[in-house]
Parts: sequence; structure tokens; C-alpha cells
Amino acid sequence: MTTLSVLVLASAGIGHAVVSSLDAGIDRVDPFRDMKNRPEAGHGTNILLVGTDGREELGARERRKYRLGGSPCNCTDTIMIVHISEDRERASVVSLPRDSYAMTPAHTDQVSGEEHEGHPVKLNAAYAEGGPQLTVRTVEKMTRVKIDHYLELDFTSFMKTVDVVGGVELCTSEPLKDSHTGLDLPAGRHTLEGGEALQYVRARHVDGAADLGRIRRQQHFMAALVDRATSSGILLNPMKFRDVTRAVLGSVRADKGFGTDEMLDLGRAMRTFSPASSEFTTVPLGTAVRTVKGIGSTVKWDPEKSENIFRALREDEPLSAQSSPDAARRVPVDPRQIRVQVENGTETKGLGRRVDAALAATGFRTTNVPVNAADRSVERTVVAYDPRWDRSAKSLAAALPGSELRAVNGQGATLKVIAGGDFEKVRKVRARDPGKDEFGVVRGDEVGCS
Repeated sequence: MTTLSVLVLASAGIGHAVVSSLDAGIDRVDPFRDMKNRPEAGHGTNILLVGTDGREELGARERRKYRLGGSPCNCTDTIMIVHISEDRERASVVSLPRDSYAMTPAHTDQVSGEEHEGHPVKLNAAYAEGGPQLTVRTVEKMTRVKIDHYLELDFTSFMKTVDVVGGVELCTSEPLKDSHTGLDLPAGRHTLEGGEALQYVRARHVDGAADLGRIRRQQHFMAALVDRATSSGILLNPMKFRDVTRAVLGSVRADKGFGTDEMLDLGRAMRTFSPASSEFTTVPLGTAVRTVKGIGSTVKWDPEKSENIFRALREDEPLSAQSSPDAARRVPVDPRQIRVQVENGTETKGLGRRVDAALAATGFRTTNVPVNAADRSVERTVVAYDPRWDRSAKSLAAALPGSELRAVNGQGATLKVIAGGDFEKVRKVRARDPGKDEFGVVRGDEVGCS
């Protein structure tokens, strides 16, 4: 249900005064207080996105209409890690199933004040026991991904935001009906307003997939929302953005460090954010369901595949690059379109020829005539490029792990690789294309209406 919070991160083109006034409306929490032994910080920004079942601001009529009766469980309905890459060109979203088997760190119960040793729980129950802080600590313990910011939304902010953007368009290939939420959509194209959208992302009884099916629909909705926000100009219109953000921030809670400057920084960096630059996946699960006394059935993560996903977040790599150790990394520009001149920056004989041949075998258009560099004491491999061909340079650098990108004005369309003493191998790369890998990683532009 928290999918709309992407808008909070996309304050593109908004002035400091406007965002400062919005910042004042955020309810603050301190999920990082007194935290020790945290994971090492990686590159990029990791945001723990938590959706609760809070509905206090909704009236009785809306609660009845959208089947929101009963008392909230004071637990997390949705948990996602949103990773914004350091170059601000990619957003990776990893859903953590709420029934995941988790082991909490030692903590103090936020209701009773009782001290607890670490013990097994379903992941969504960490919030009920220790609020945002225990939720962050548990997620960091399970993933070894350092969380930089915390955002928490409820049903109210979700519904308001969908309404203020004018609804979100979705396509369904078959009818969707869920008696628990009241969702009843025939097959076809629909524009969902706030209440219907909430029914869609909450539905767990549409098919036999239960919570995993609900997560897929949440990701589908998130991609459709990004498409709506970027195609309608909301993110570039200060007044429209202000209205949308006011609707969200009235019910959002965030860490104390996520303020005006952070929103502006992310907004400016994400002006080119689009469905094509986003990717979504769910933590890969093992085959066994673990029943734990006192908490019921839980799902276990596949240790190897899930670690590949979290390693990608820690190392700021696309999720789709983690399918297997030998999988080709997807890059924005086809190697066959990139012209490369190789230079040997060391005294090692034949290094230039090795690098040239390896790049050619991966698909790059090398000159096949490597030369010696003016400087023969280069320690770190360099990719020199004209800033006008920066996307090509990043694609080439992806094939050379650890290489340094160096902008050279006026160099022209041919990129230059100066092989250094650190060169070990050329990594396989290929142009991005539609589809999903073995982990179900999907780009945002692959799940919209056709």
C-alpha cells in the first residue's frame, strides 16, 4: 500500500521555500536512535518504506465501503527497500514479505517496556513490538543493507494521493475479485481512484498466491504510478507537486534526517526518473514453510538468491545483474554501438591486446589496434570519454570492474580505455531488454498497460 511514496522522493524542480513548508508537516520518528553494530554504508541511498494499516482519519462511511472495519493490528502491512543508485539513474525496489521468518535483535517492548532477547517473529510483527526502530534493526540484521532513511505511510495518505494525481491506470488480463477487500474488477483497462486502488493493493484472496500475489500487484501499481506521475508532468509542476506532496505528508512519518535538503537533492537528481529506470522484485523464497510455535506459518528466504539481491543493493548494482555470477550485466547502451580505443598504461607486454580482444569479444567496437599510453605507470584502469557520450562511458565502465570514469571535453565519440595494473578481466554486458530474470526482477516499463 505504500507504493505512492515514490512521489515523496521526486520533488523535481520544486523551490526550497515550497519544500520547507511541506517538510514542517512531516511527523518525525527516530528509528536509528542508539543503534550499534550497523552494516557498512554502501553507495547510493537505501530507504525502508513501511506501510501500516492506520485508518484513524477515514470516516465510518469510507471504512464500510472499502472493507476497512476492525481495529488496526499496529503492524506493517507492507515492507520495501527502495534503493536509489548513486548516479541517480536507477531505482530498485525489493519487497520483503510480511510473513518472512525473522529473528529480532534484543530490544525493549514499546508497549510493556519489557526487555526481550532476540526471538523468532514474522517480520511484520517487529513493528508491533518495537516500532520503527526494531523494524529497521531487524531488516538490517536480515539483509546486511544499511538503511539511510525511513518512511512510513498509512491507508489515508495512500487514498488521498491517488485521488490528487487523478487516479492510476491499470490493465488486468483476467477478472480480479476479493470478498475480503471488496475488490471487483473485470478484465480490461481501469483508472482506479483512491479507494479502489487501496482495495487493489490490499487484496490477498484473488488467487492462491496470497501475500506473494498481493506483492506483485503492489509492484504493478507502483510502476503504473511512476508512469502516471512522470507522463502527466506532476513532478515538474511546482503547484501540482505541492498538492500531491501535501496529500502524502499529512499522514507520513519519516526519520529526522529526511528533510528539505534531502528531498530537494533527490528531486533534482531524479528529474529523468521514469518507469524504464525502475526495477522491482521480491526476496526469493525457499521451498519450505516454517511453522513456529506461537506465531504460525512463516516463509523462509532462499539464502543464496536473497544474498545476491542484497549484495546488489550494497554494491549499487542493478538487481537484474545478480541472476548468476556469469550473467551479463545490463547496460543502457548496446556495446555494438560503442567505439573504443585501448591503450596500455603499464609496462606489461601484451596487456593492450588482451584488453582489446576481451572488449571485442563482449561486443564493443574496438579499433583492434591497441597502442601504448603516454603514461606507463597507470595503476587503476581509466575510461576516458567526452561528456556528450556519458551513457556509453557508463556502459563501458560496467564491463571493466573498478575502472575510473574520466571526462575529457572534446574527445569525441570514440571512448578510450587506458588499461592499468589493476586489470583482471572484462565482465560480460548487454543492452537492456524486456523480460524478467530468474529472480523475477522486472523493469518498471515492463508492467504497464500494453
